[in-house]
Amino acid sequence: MNKQDFTEFAKLSPFELKDKLIEIATSDNQRLMLNAGRGNPNFLATLPRWAFLSLGDFAMRESERSYSYLDSGFGGLPEHEGIVQRFDAYANHHRPADGVRFLRSAISYVKDQLGLDQDAFLFEMVNAFLGCTYPTPPRMLLHTEEIVKAYLAQEMFGAVPPNGSFSVFATEGGTAAMTYIFQSLRQNKLIRLGDKIAIATPIFSPYLEIPVLNDYQLEIVDIRMDQNDDWQLPEAEIAKLLDPSVKLFCIVNPSNPPSTKLSDAVIDQLATLVTKQRPDLLIVTDDVYGTFADDFVSIFAKCPRNTLCVYSFSKYFGATGWRLGVIALHDDNVFETAIAALPHDEKLLLDKRYASLTTEPRTVPFIDRLVADSRAVALNHTAGLSVPQQLQMALFALNGLMDREHRYKNAAKHLIRQRYQTLYGHMGIKAVHQENDVNYYSLIDLQEIGGSLYGPEFKAWFVKSDLGIGFLFRLAQETGVVLLPGNGFEVVDTSARVSLANLTDIEYAAIGKFTRQVLDEYNQDFLKNMVKK
Repeated sequence: MNKQDFTEFAKLSPFELKDKLIEIATSDNQRLMLNAGRGNPNFLATLPRWAFLSLGDFAMRESERSYSYLDSGFGGLPEHEGIVQRFDAYANHHRPADGVRFLRSAISYVKDQLGLDQDAFLFEMVNAFLGCTYPTPPRMLLHTEEIVKAYLAQEMFGAVPPNGSFSVFATEGGTAAMTYIFQSLRQNKLIRLGDKIAIATPIFSPYLEIPVLNDYQLEIVDIRMDQNDDWQLPEAEIAKLLDPSVKLFCIVNPSNPPSTKLSDAVIDQLATLVTKQRPDLLIVTDDVYGTFADDFVSIFAKCPRNTLCVYSFSKYFGATGWRLGVIALHDDNVFETAIAALPHDEKLLLDKRYASLTTEPRTVPFIDRLVADSRAVALNHTAGLSVPQQLQMALFALNGLMDREHRYKNAAKHLIRQRYQTLYGHMGIKAVHQENDVNYYSLIDLQEIGGSLYGPEFKAWFVKSDLGIGFLFRLAQETGVVLLPGNGFEVVDTSARVSLANLTDIEYAAIGKFTRQVLDEYNQDFLKNMVKK
């Protein structure tokens, strides 16, 4: 495969390029492919899943109570009255089961810590498992929302006290959340064709790809993180947000792929700028990896009026197949302020759009417009994430809330950070963990590593020869290792993204060894080239 073969793939999304790399990596049947290109974790939370299964057993018994005289596999809707007492009787016969113990603790927790009615909570959960009623309210089940709000407050706010209340919309993963947000921003005239939006880069590639679609045609202002300062945002880059024509700021925090959280100082700088100089700025923060960080505080906590927060349960709980995400928005927010300030003729158009929902469409909150727009408004009454999914989401959130000693969190963080050390150790590179590092992903800076190993002349040759994509194909072809290109995430240096979540420690040792092997081969190419000159 020659260089020209590589260049034709350079403009592909990194996730589409991955498929081509996998094809090459699997071409040798005698070799095991090591795919570290996608961040699907190989670990998961077991307790909330046992709870789901135990609740399912109880829920089926509750259903069969309604029509127990019919011996035909026939069930009915569960009864609200006395449901906790019936569960207690059930639990007394299933004491050793992990799921039952979890559920007993959860029923106690929601009453004592969240002030929820135990019977109403359990009734909602039983119905959710059975999936026998539409999601009501469509945005999110009532008790599930309160549980998830408590979980988000714990994980996203840190030591920052909540400033006012916020609402949550359950979505089909973080990807659906992204889709719905851009749709509703456009439908409600908060972004228009040709508008400027700022994006903190490097970033998850769809945030770069969605705004330039014909549906949006947005102009992107690059807010560049500083690689030499642990991927923080410099003051000069933050200052670009002072431009009043920048309508929206999108950020993934902790970042993807550098996997570094914004420092407290940077978060405070952003909050000061927004509060004092850009109170109209709309912010979308994607905090999927926040639960892997130490002492994480979201922009959502520091800029409550301006921020839509996206969170997914997929990575932390090992639940990518469940498709569990949320959008959170404070009840007092600038999105609604901006809608209220629209010209009269545009308000009339929005009145017409949401007229089927209420006789007073202007009172529909923006988060409920997100729900309606997700189902083309007309199908708002059947909107909402499936209720079994919402049940598992609630159980995941309760797992996080009730784990007072952070055993699961500490185990997850230790696992990925050990893999980070293993990867770089087998490249012959000393890996240093910095304060804001998360390590769910790592950017292997090929040109910097090459320069440190073989000298500045090799680094200059590697960059000039544009070997980034070629390195990935060579790595896949020779060793069966699949990584993603850093430039697909708007990384300047020639680099490769490796997920530290989805393989074993010994496999990351192999990736480190093979990465060094291919770099050594490139150095031999460089030395031969120098001899010819």
